Formats: sequence, structure tokens, C-alpha cells
Amino acid sequence: MSELRRYRKKPDTAVTAVRLDLETDGFTYRKWGGEQRCKAGDWVVDNDGDVYTIDAESFASTYDSAPGEPGRYIKSAPVWAEKAETTGVIETKEGSTEYEAGDYLVYNGPERTDGYAMKPETFEGMYEAAE
Repeated sequence: MSELRRYRKKPDTAVTAVRLDLETDGFTYRKWGGEQRCKAGDWVVDNDGDVYTIDAESFASTYDSAPGEPGRYIKSAPVWAEKAETTGVIETKEGSTEYEAGDYLVYNGPERTDGYAMKPETFEGMYEAAE
């Protein structure tokens, strides 16, 4: 793998999100080449037309409400990312994501924890170096 670097979300990249605060067993769906699981308490997110779910614990530790914008949230926590050198699959809290060489492997923890994959054009449009 390439060098792990710290990034922050660009300030103009808020998402719309709703917490699945219902008595439910959750649901499954297919995205990113794998089966994803959403459970009670998780968040359903619309990120500029890309809709997916985020684990409740991950969302609570990485997002803050956007001031004056009900239902909008900003990722306030930094991430750590590296470019994948080979094709593979990363296990996420929601399921798994397939990636190709050149995609970014992104982690909410500096120890390469709570990870996911993103296409370069998506990652570079949403994140900037934090150093």
C-alpha cells in the first residue's frame, strides 16, 4: 500500500441524513459490489445524489449538524487515506466494498480502522490534505 495520509472533508460538502430510529430489523441492499446492511439507529445518507447508509457509531463520532441547516451534516473528523496498489475488497461496518488499483482506501481511524473505498475523482472532489 502507499503512504497513509491525513485528510479533511472540504467545508462545502454537507450531506443530508436521516437516522433510522425505528423498531426494525434493518434492511440489506447491494452497493459497491457487495451486500450492505443497515440496522436500527444507523443513518441513511444522501451525499450529493449518492445514497448509502452509515453505522450509527461511525456517524456519531465523525459528523456534526450543519449550523442552521436541519437534516444536513458535515463530516468534522479527519480521515486517513492511501491509494490502493491492487484490486481487492475492503470489509466495512455495513458490509464490503470492491476497489481497483488507484482507488482510495479511506479510514476513520489512523490505525486503518472503520474503512471504506472511494474512486479517485470522488475522493479528490470531497477531501483535501489536512497537513
